[in-house]
Amino acid sequence: MVASRQDAWTEDDDLVLAEVTLRHIREGGTQLAAFEEVGQRLGRTAAACGFRWNSCVRKRYDAAISIAKSQRQQLKKMGRIQASAAVAETDAVLLPQRQATAVPQTQGPKQETVAEEQIESVIRMLVNQKEMARRLRQLEQELEGKDLELKELKEAHERAKKELEQVQGVNDDYRALVQIMDRARKLAFLQEEESAKAIFKMDENGNLERVEK
Repeated sequence: MVASRQDAWTEDDDLVLAEVTLRHIREGGTQLAAFEEVGQRLGRTAAACGFRWNSCVRKRYDAAISIAKSQRQQLKKMGRIQASAAVAETDAVLLPQRQATAVPQTQGPKQETVAEEQIESVIRMLVNQKEMARRLRQLEQELEGKDLELKELKEAHERAKKELEQVQGVNDDYRALVQIMDRARKLAFLQEEESAKAIFKMDENGNLERVEK
């Protein structure tokens, strides 16, 4: 088992880094400010957070970054609309009473409708972003499970391969033993044949001695 470093980034750390950075992008802030905020929350330096974002986390959130930039444009557009509404309201106060009463009646409702539509669009984007983040985490978990399953299959394959090699080694030893026993049996058989063909005679003392052919 490999020991993990105390300063290693966890999945939750990466998620905090992604959420804060995407929020700053969406709200028109800088990434440096995002890294400083994450560093304060996680007890890390802003430089470490920036390095982690650029080297590892950012590539996993390309789609979310695009959505955050689009939301930033939408928020800027909403800001311009609200500024225009404020100017119109100021002009209405300064103009004669007749014009002041006419402007809100013709332009006010239209501007409110546009603002509401923009807000609803931003809300939908935020909901979609949240769903995409959830789905991304789910896919990452499934990928980790597949990697673990693949690792277990590789280990099982290696064990089976070693067991097969051991069985083959035992079979080789068994065949060698059978060959040795076969040669020994043939040698004993030949010795018996030679003994059966031998001729003996009795000497003067009554002992048998082998007569060479």
